[in-house]
Formats: sequence, C-alpha cells, structure tokens
Amino acid sequence: MDVVAGYGMECSNFMKGVGTKLASQGFAVFGIDYEGHGRSMGARCYIKRFDNIVNDCSNHFKSICAQEEYREKRRFLYGESMGGAVALLTHKKDPTFWHGAILVAPMCKISEKVKPHPVVISMLTMVEDVIPKWKIVPTKDVIDSAFKDLVKREEVRGNKLIYQAKPRLKTALEMLRTSMNLEDSLNEVNYYTVTPLFFVLHGEADIVTDPVAGRSNEPKTSLDKTIKLYPGMWHALTAGEPDNNIDIVFSDIISWLDKRVGDDVINPTNHFAPTAMPNGLTTTTSLPVTVNGKKPARRRSRMRYLCGFKP
Repeated sequence: MDVVAGYGMECSNFMKGVGTKLASQGFAVFGIDYEGHGRSMGARCYIKRFDNIVNDCSNHFKSICAQEEYREKRRFLYGESMGGAVALLTHKKDPTFWHGAILVAPMCKISEKVKPHPVVISMLTMVEDVIPKWKIVPTKDVIDSAFKDLVKREEVRGNKLIYQAKPRLKTALEMLRTSMNLEDSLNEVNYYTVTPLFFVLHGEADIVTDPVAGRSNEPKTSLDKTIKLYPGMWHALTAGEPDNNIDIVFSDIISWLDKRVGDDVINPTNHFAPTAMPNGLTTTTSLPVTVNGKKPARRRSRMRYLCGFKP
C-alpha cells in the first residue's frame, strides 16, 4: 500500500494513523514526503510542476515494488485530498501496473467555497512566473475548513512539519490546473477500461474539495468503482473527525481491501527496474504488524519507519 498525503501534510507524523491502521491489518505501507514537504528538502510547499510530484511518487513506489519480497504482491495506491490527485495521476501514468486505488476526499475539483474569484485567478496567472514563490493567494484557512474535531485541529496546528502559511502562487495555480484537468479527464474510456478498482470516500459536508465531482463524473466503463459519501463529515475523514467517525471510515476501507486482495498471487505485468530517488526526498516505510495472525519476520531497512515498527 503506497500512501500519498495531502497539500502541506507529511507522512511520518500526520499519516501515522493511516499507516498504523493499515499495517495492523497485514498490509505493507510505504510513504514519501513530496519535495518541499515534511522532512524533504526544498522551498516549503512549493510545487513548480505537479508532474514532478507524480514522477517522484511513481519512481519511488515502483522501486519498492521491484524488491523481491513485494514483486508478487497486489499493489494499491492510497491518497488523501491533493494526494488523491497524485494517486490518480500516478495510477494513470501506468494503469496496468496498479491493482487499484483508494481516494479519500480526492482533489478532483476544488470547492468553489475556497477557490479565489476568477478575476483574482486571472490576475495571479499573469505574474506566476515573476513571483512564483510569493505567499499571496487569498484562500480560507484549510485547517479550519478541513478538521471538524477541535482537539485534532489543534494537534495539526502543533505539527511544525505541516505547512500552514498562505499558498505560494505557483503552487496554488498548479493545484487548480491539475484539479481542472482531472475533472475534465475522469470519463476517459480507455483509462477506466484497464483500471477497474477504485474506492472514493468523501464527506458530504466537505467544503475543501467537492464531493459532487466524484458522483457526476463516475465513468460507466469502470468495472469496480465504489463511491461512499458520509453525511455530516468534513474533508479530513481519517484525521479530523471524532474517533467513532474515523473508525467507520477505516472499517469501510479495510472491508473494501479485504474483498479485493484475497490470498491469490498476481503476476506483475511490468518489468521492474529500481529507480534512484532524487536528492532531498524523504521516504517512510512500514511493515505488516500481522500476516494470517502471525507477526512476520522483520527485515532491516535503511528507510525511516512510518508507523514506528523498527526492526
């Protein structure tokens, strides 16, 4: 299971809950901090080109899948918010490589409630190459808009690895263009013919990304696309809701995975070639806590462990 986080977030602390819950069910979990995010090097939360993030994630996850112990395992992507867009585009980059994806409140369409006025967007576009790193994009506070539980909201604010300033100009426009392109391309017939497994989860009260986008753009050619909407829930389904709501969401995720993983071994359709990561990117790893009720033998790794399960 390859995990990609949302805008401004990071893997080692914020995504620890996701990694722990998935690993406790026997899934190997891997993550990466995008360039400029978390512990990775680069200007904080600066996205020069969205394709750079997608390429980094694709290269990193494929290098892990190339390892002998994972070559014949099923391969799933898990993305939250902006990470949902990254997961979709990573999947689309090589659809026959992946067995499916879980998209939690994916950034397929940015809500009109947090999007700047079209006139403001037009003005910002004219100067994006002149002042690309300036933090001048007028948006609502994403943390206030995404996290319902006040205690969890303050915990996020206390995480110094999470970017909390205004979006950089180039970053905001790259995210906007990516969401618009995704919205336009979700009905591509050829793509969904070869990517049958998708699970989309969205809070109906989400005002950060638009839950309507998942329903209106559901492709008729998708062989297995499940959309789950949660009444009253906000954007941060796995980290910003009361504990009982979070438990419901993860129960649905695990149930969906269990029905589609099984015990059979799928032969990979791609030739593996390990890919070196660019300098400055931080990777995180988690091993399964249990497999068929037994603790697996733990292997040594040079990577940092997402869930703290060190050898």
